[in-house]
Amino acid sequence: MPESTPAAHNNVTRQLLDQLRRHPKRVVFTEGEDLRVIEAAAWLVAAEAVTPILLGRPERIRAMAGQNHIPLDFVRIIDPKTSSDLPLFVKRAENMGRYRASGQVDDEETIIRPHYFGSMMVQYGHADAIVGGNQAIPAAFFRALLHNIKPDPGVGRIFGVTILVAPHFPLLGEDRILFLADTGLIPQPDVTQLSTIAIETGKLARHFLGRRPMVALLSHSTKGSSTTPEAQRVVAATAMAKDRIIREMIDIDLDGELQADVAIDPEAAETKLPDATVRNTADVLVFPNLDAAHISLKLLQHLGGAQNYGQLILGLSRPAAQLPRTASVETIFGTAAAVAVEAIKYHELHPESDF
Repeated sequence: MPESTPAAHNNVTRQLLDQLRRHPKRVVFTEGEDLRVIEAAAWLVAAEAVTPILLGRPERIRAMAGQNHIPLDFVRIIDPKTSSDLPLFVKRAENMGRYRASGQVDDEETIIRPHYFGSMMVQYGHADAIVGGNQAIPAAFFRALLHNIKPDPGVGRIFGVTILVAPHFPLLGEDRILFLADTGLIPQPDVTQLSTIAIETGKLARHFLGRRPMVALLSHSTKGSSTTPEAQRVVAATAMAKDRIIREMIDIDLDGELQADVAIDPEAAETKLPDATVRNTADVLVFPNLDAAHISLKLLQHLGGAQNYGQLILGLSRPAAQLPRTASVETIFGTAAAVAVEAIKYHELHPESDF
């Protein structure tokens, strides 16, 4: 294992790990036969923050680790096919009856698939959070999550949040962190969905940052500079979100519709909104559609040099995160730390659960 880990030079991961050392969590990785995952698991153990659980063939994982001199101390390895929990999970799947409804008749054959086995582990308290997708198409991972993990009734539809860390972006302020949503699931969110995405991502940012975040609903228009139907959808979502914030006394600031420069650059905001009060740089950027979010994420990551973590999947009753297939070891490490910190919040909200 390299002497230097992401925790040694990244302020954001350091803050996450500080929280996890006080409240360590178990994170299951559905695709454990991946050298990047094995290395990230060793880093998490070295940081004394997370207990990694790798799904896969133990002999294969141990061979890969040995060939690359990666320690597996305190890393748990489970083969779903031979796990003592398999009969219990199969019985629960039979009771749920979801697989037969979707044309999948053999419950055991379904549950031994790592995504399904891992999501069962999280739903029934055998792990605190799940990370997957590093070797699979996103739809396969999402399908397992939706089949096995109960939805969050307050969200309505699952969506993705990517955390970006960019120490070299001076406009981001002292945290140097941005939350982007929805970066992976809802192609064209309606007014209610946009409003929910904004509020739930704001809550997530509040939990991670430890302060009141600024949420910006983005558009090609700023405060009526365009009256297209697309801009009006963002206007309506902003109004709906503000009303809910007041009614529920949610500890976030929120505004829209805003162009991206107005959301992140106080000088641009002063120019385009000369009568407005001093505007803080946005911590959360909510995009009007999936195209805008995904394209922006890739540009910030690959051209801007921002480090990405996630995406975290919101709208489920248990913490989950989906990795891109191009994820680096650092991305896997930071994503696991982020979803584990999210599990801390779930435990605080639901102390009676198995977490």
